[in-house]
Amino acid sequence: MGKIIALANQKGGVGKTTTSINLAASLATLEKKVLLVDADPQANTTSGVGTQAQDGHYTIYECIIDGVAPEEVIRKTSVTNLDIIPSHIDLVGAEIEMLKMDERESMLKRILRPLADSYDYILIDCSPSLGLITVNALVAAHSVIIPVQCEFFALEGISKLLNTIRIIKAQLNSKLEIEGFLMTMYDGRLRLAKQIYDEVKSHFGQLVFETVIQRNVKLSEAPSHGVPVILYDIESRGAENHLQLAEEIIRRNS
Repeated sequence: MGKIIALANQKGGVGKTTTSINLAASLATLEKKVLLVDADPQANTTSGVGTQAQDGHYTIYECIIDGVAPEEVIRKTSVTNLDIIPSHIDLVGAEIEMLKMDERESMLKRILRPLADSYDYILIDCSPSLGLITVNALVAAHSVIIPVQCEFFALEGISKLLNTIRIIKAQLNSKLEIEGFLMTMYDGRLRLAKQIYDEVKSHFGQLVFETVIQRNVKLSEAPSHGVPVILYDIESRGAENHLQLAEEIIRRNS
Protein backbone atom coordinates (compact mmCIF):
# COMPACT_ATOMS: atom_id res chain seq x y z
CA MET A 1 0.00 0.00 0.00
CA GLY A 2 1.30 3.46 -0.91
CA LYS A 3 1.92 6.27 1.53
CA ILE A 4 -0.19 9.43 1.55
CA ILE A 5 1.81 12.52 2.54
CA ALA A 6 0.30 15.99 2.99
CA LEU A 7 2.48 19.09 2.60
CA ALA A 8 1.05 21.67 4.95
CA ASN A 9 1.85 25.02 6.52
CA GLN A 10 -0.75 27.74 6.95
CA LYS A 11 1.99 30.34 6.45
CA GLY A 12 2.13 31.25 2.76
CA GLY A 13 5.29 31.62 0.70
CA VAL A 14 7.28 28.84 2.37
CA GLY A 15 7.85 26.79 -0.80
CA LYS A 16 5.08 24.26 -0.22
CA THR A 17 3.83 24.10 -3.81
CA THR A 18 7.38 24.16 -5.22
CA THR A 19 8.26 21.24 -2.95
CA SER A 20 5.09 19.32 -3.84
CA ILE A 21 5.75 19.55 -7.59
CA ASN A 22 9.47 18.82 -7.48
CA LEU A 23 9.39 16.13 -4.79
CA ALA A 24 6.65 14.32 -6.73
CA ALA A 25 8.66 14.57 -9.98
CA SER A 26 11.83 13.40 -8.22
CA LEU A 27 10.11 10.37 -6.67
CA ALA A 28 8.69 9.54 -10.11
CA THR A 29 12.17 9.87 -11.66
CA LEU A 30 13.39 7.37 -9.06
CA GLU A 31 10.81 4.95 -10.52
CA LYS A 32 8.16 5.36 -7.85
CA LYS A 33 4.54 5.64 -9.03
CA VAL A 34 3.28 8.98 -7.72
CA LEU A 35 -0.06 10.79 -7.58
CA LEU A 36 0.05 14.54 -6.94
CA VAL A 37 -3.15 16.00 -5.47
CA ASP A 38 -3.69 19.75 -5.81
CA ALA A 39 -5.86 20.71 -2.82
CA ASP A 40 -5.31 24.46 -3.21
CA PRO A 41 -7.87 26.66 -5.06
CA GLN A 42 -4.98 28.69 -6.51
CA ALA A 43 -4.18 25.59 -8.61
CA ASN A 44 -0.48 26.49 -8.87
CA THR A 45 0.52 22.85 -8.56
CA THR A 46 -1.79 22.03 -11.46
CA SER A 47 -0.26 24.64 -13.77
CA GLY A 48 3.23 23.91 -12.44
CA VAL A 49 3.18 20.46 -14.06
CA GLY A 50 1.74 21.83 -17.29
CA THR A 51 -1.88 20.80 -16.65
CA GLN A 52 -4.81 23.18 -17.11
CA ALA A 53 -8.25 22.71 -15.57
CA GLN A 54 -10.24 23.22 -18.76
CA ASP A 55 -13.98 23.04 -19.39
CA GLY A 56 -15.07 19.44 -19.62
CA HIS A 57 -12.25 18.20 -17.39
CA TYR A 58 -13.11 17.21 -13.84
CA THR A 59 -11.04 18.45 -10.89
CA ILE A 60 -10.76 17.68 -7.20
CA TYR A 61 -13.79 19.92 -6.67
CA GLU A 62 -16.08 17.49 -8.55
CA CYS A 63 -14.56 14.58 -6.62
CA ILE A 64 -15.44 16.16 -3.27
CA ILE A 65 -18.74 17.88 -4.03
CA ASP A 66 -20.32 15.81 -6.82
CA GLY A 67 -18.90 12.40 -5.96
CA VAL A 68 -17.12 11.98 -9.32
CA ALA A 69 -14.85 8.94 -9.19
CA PRO A 70 -11.16 9.92 -8.89
CA GLU A 71 -10.31 7.63 -11.82
CA GLU A 72 -12.25 10.09 -14.01
CA VAL A 73 -10.25 13.03 -12.65
CA ILE A 74 -6.67 11.69 -12.63
CA ARG A 75 -4.55 12.98 -15.51
CA LYS A 76 -1.10 12.07 -16.80
CA THR A 77 1.72 14.62 -16.65
CA SER A 78 4.83 15.10 -18.78
CA VAL A 79 6.80 13.15 -16.15
CA THR A 80 6.74 9.36 -16.49
CA ASN A 81 5.15 7.71 -13.40
CA LEU A 82 3.57 11.01 -12.24
CA ASP A 83 -0.21 11.58 -12.33
CA ILE A 84 -2.18 14.51 -10.96
CA ILE A 85 -5.63 15.27 -9.57
CA PRO A 86 -5.91 18.92 -10.67
CA SER A 87 -7.51 21.81 -8.82
CA HIS A 88 -9.59 24.80 -9.88
CA ILE A 89 -10.68 28.14 -8.41
CA ASP A 90 -14.11 26.52 -7.79
CA LEU A 91 -12.51 24.79 -4.80
CA VAL A 92 -12.82 28.11 -2.93
CA GLY A 93 -16.54 27.43 -2.44
CA ALA A 94 -16.14 23.77 -1.54
CA GLU A 95 -15.60 24.38 2.17
CA ILE A 96 -18.98 26.11 2.50
CA GLU A 97 -20.73 23.36 0.53
CA MET A 98 -19.03 20.70 2.67
CA LEU A 99 -20.46 22.13 5.89
CA LYS A 100 -23.81 20.41 5.28
CA MET A 101 -22.25 17.04 4.45
CA ASP A 102 -21.95 14.05 6.78
CA GLU A 103 -18.40 13.20 7.89
CA ARG A 104 -17.19 16.32 6.10
CA GLU A 105 -13.66 15.96 7.55
CA SER A 106 -13.21 12.59 5.83
CA MET A 107 -14.21 13.38 2.24
CA LEU A 108 -10.62 13.28 0.90
CA LYS A 109 -9.85 10.15 2.90
CA ARG A 110 -12.69 8.31 1.15
CA ILE A 111 -11.37 9.51 -2.22
CA LEU A 112 -7.64 8.87 -1.73
CA ARG A 113 -7.26 5.84 0.53
CA PRO A 114 -8.57 3.39 -2.12
CA LEU A 115 -6.02 4.83 -4.58
CA ALA A 116 -3.10 4.06 -2.27
CA ASP A 117 -2.93 0.51 -3.63
CA SER A 118 -2.15 1.91 -7.10
CA TYR A 119 0.65 4.31 -6.11
CA ASP A 120 3.85 4.25 -4.08
CA TYR A 121 3.30 7.83 -2.90
CA ILE A 122 0.34 10.22 -2.94
CA LEU A 123 1.38 13.82 -2.21
CA ILE A 124 -1.25 16.41 -1.26
CA ASP A 125 -0.40 20.08 -1.74
CA CYS A 126 -2.50 21.94 0.85
CA SER A 127 -3.61 25.56 0.69
CA PRO A 128 -1.93 28.09 3.04
CA SER A 129 -4.70 27.88 5.64
CA LEU A 130 -6.02 25.51 8.28
CA GLY A 131 -9.50 25.34 6.74
CA LEU A 132 -11.69 22.32 6.11
CA ILE A 133 -9.85 21.21 2.94
CA THR A 134 -6.52 21.16 4.79
CA VAL A 135 -8.15 19.29 7.69
CA ASN A 136 -9.41 16.78 5.08
CA ALA A 137 -5.87 16.37 3.75
CA LEU A 138 -4.51 15.70 7.23
CA VAL A 139 -7.27 13.18 7.94
CA ALA A 140 -6.53 11.38 4.65
CA ALA A 141 -2.75 11.39 5.10
CA HIS A 142 -0.45 8.92 6.81
CA SER A 143 2.07 11.69 7.46
CA VAL A 144 2.75 15.38 6.93
CA ILE A 145 5.77 17.28 5.61
CA ILE A 146 6.04 20.81 7.05
CA PRO A 147 8.08 23.17 4.85
CA VAL A 148 9.78 25.89 6.91
CA GLN A 149 11.27 28.95 5.27
CA CYS A 150 14.79 29.88 6.42
CA GLU A 151 13.80 33.40 7.38
CA PHE A 152 13.23 35.39 10.55
CA PHE A 153 9.59 34.42 11.11
CA ALA A 154 10.23 30.75 10.35
CA LEU A 155 8.70 29.35 13.54
CA GLU A 156 5.73 31.72 13.43
CA GLY A 157 2.56 29.68 13.14
CA ILE A 158 4.22 26.28 13.46
CA SER A 159 2.83 25.87 16.99
CA LYS A 160 -0.69 26.47 15.62
CA LEU A 161 -0.17 23.83 12.91
CA LEU A 162 1.26 21.36 15.43
CA ASN A 163 -1.76 21.96 17.68
CA THR A 164 -4.08 21.25 14.72
CA ILE A 165 -2.13 18.04 14.01
CA ARG A 166 -2.49 17.03 17.68
CA ILE A 167 -6.25 17.60 17.59
CA ILE A 168 -6.64 15.65 14.33
CA LYS A 169 -4.51 12.84 15.72
CA ALA A 170 -6.62 12.71 18.89
CA GLN A 171 -10.02 12.88 17.20
CA LEU A 172 -9.89 11.98 13.50
CA ASN A 173 -6.65 10.25 12.43
CA SER A 174 -4.77 8.54 15.24
CA LYS A 175 -2.02 7.29 12.90
CA LEU A 176 -1.03 10.70 11.51
CA GLU A 177 2.71 11.26 11.91
CA ILE A 178 5.09 14.10 11.08
CA GLU A 179 7.19 12.92 8.15
CA GLY A 180 9.58 15.79 8.72
CA PHE A 181 10.31 19.50 8.80
CA LEU A 182 11.84 20.66 5.53
CA MET A 183 13.99 23.79 5.50
CA THR A 184 13.36 25.73 2.27
CA MET A 185 14.83 28.82 0.58
CA TYR A 186 18.14 28.20 2.35
CA ASP A 187 20.93 30.65 1.53
CA GLY A 188 24.26 29.38 2.83
CA ARG A 189 25.78 32.86 2.53
CA LEU A 190 23.52 34.17 5.29
CA ARG A 191 24.38 33.57 8.92
CA LEU A 192 20.67 33.94 9.72
CA ALA A 193 19.75 30.93 7.57
CA LYS A 194 22.13 28.70 9.52
CA GLN A 195 20.85 30.10 12.83
CA ILE A 196 17.27 29.30 11.88
CA TYR A 197 18.21 25.80 10.70
CA ASP A 198 20.00 25.19 14.02
CA GLU A 199 17.03 26.54 15.98
CA VAL A 200 14.53 24.28 14.18
CA LYS A 201 16.94 21.34 14.57
CA SER A 202 17.25 21.98 18.32
CA HIS A 203 13.44 22.06 18.64
CA PHE A 204 12.59 19.03 16.49
CA GLY A 205 15.79 16.95 16.26
CA GLN A 206 15.53 13.91 13.98
CA LEU A 207 12.23 15.16 12.55
CA VAL A 208 14.18 17.75 10.51
CA PHE A 209 15.20 16.45 7.08
CA GLU A 210 18.94 16.31 6.43
CA THR A 211 18.21 17.73 2.97
CA VAL A 212 17.68 21.49 2.73
CA ILE A 213 16.16 23.20 -0.32
CA GLN A 214 18.49 26.00 -1.32
CA ARG A 215 17.49 29.21 -3.08
CA ASN A 216 17.81 28.56 -6.79
CA VAL A 217 16.87 30.64 -9.85
CA LYS A 218 16.03 27.57 -11.98
CA LEU A 219 13.60 26.41 -9.28
CA SER A 220 11.79 29.75 -9.57
CA GLU A 221 11.78 29.72 -13.37
CA ALA A 222 10.51 26.17 -13.95
CA PRO A 223 6.80 26.76 -13.06
CA SER A 224 6.44 29.43 -15.76
CA HIS A 225 7.40 26.71 -18.28
CA GLY A 226 4.88 24.27 -16.80
CA VAL A 227 7.48 21.65 -15.89
CA PRO A 228 9.22 20.47 -12.71
CA VAL A 229 12.81 21.68 -12.34
CA ILE A 230 14.13 18.19 -13.08
CA LEU A 231 12.82 18.58 -16.67
CA TYR A 232 13.76 22.26 -16.90
CA ASP A 233 17.39 21.89 -15.77
CA ILE A 234 18.39 18.55 -14.31
CA GLU A 235 21.86 19.85 -13.38
CA SER A 236 20.51 22.75 -11.28
CA ARG A 237 20.85 22.94 -7.52
CA GLY A 238 17.05 22.83 -7.22
CA ALA A 239 16.82 19.51 -9.10
CA GLU A 240 19.70 18.10 -7.06
CA ASN A 241 18.12 19.11 -3.71
CA HIS A 242 14.74 17.57 -4.53
CA LEU A 243 16.30 14.32 -5.74
CA GLN A 244 18.20 14.18 -2.43
CA LEU A 245 14.93 14.79 -0.57
CA ALA A 246 13.17 12.03 -2.54
CA GLU A 247 16.01 9.61 -1.76
CA GLU A 248 15.85 10.55 1.94
CA ILE A 249 12.09 9.92 2.06
CA ILE A 250 12.46 6.57 0.29
CA ARG A 251 15.23 5.65 2.73
CA ARG A 252 13.13 6.64 5.76
CA ASN A 253 10.20 4.56 4.52
CA SER A 254 12.07 1.52 3.29
